[in-house]
Amino acid sequence: MTDARTKRTQTLTAAAKAKSQAKTKTAEQALRALVKRGEPITFQAVQREAGVSHAFLYSHPDLRGRIERLRAQARPIPAPATPTNEHSALVLALTGQITRLKKQHREEVQALRDALEQAHGENLDLRRELARRGGGLGVAT
Repeated sequence: MTDARTKRTQTLTAAAKAKSQAKTKTAEQALRALVKRGEPITFQAVQREAGVSHAFLYSHPDLRGRIERLRAQARPIPAPATPTNEHSALVLALTGQITRLKKQHREEVQALRDALEQAHGENLDLRRELARRGGGLGVAT
């Protein structure tokens, strides 16, 4: 019985390996076809073209590396716009204003949270006192 199990395991392992190799070959052909047609290289495009899953592409380091390299090559690096002095001053002023407003907002939110926490505490104290005096609505926590 052990020999039969071993043989089945070997057969399944060989079938899985063959299936993986076939998918890899299909993905490589899909990459070549996309490049030849001049289409953008993305994981989704290769997945669609080859009929394989994203997980398959991501789990194979060679395929993943090729897709990432081809994708990076296809994206031109945008040239940074040269801001004028007036433009830079405006950006700096607005950035400073946004930073101050964010800080003010964080402080206000924290103050409101502190007040809410205090109100919850006072509410709990009052509910306990009411329950202790026996006049409560059965709400004692």
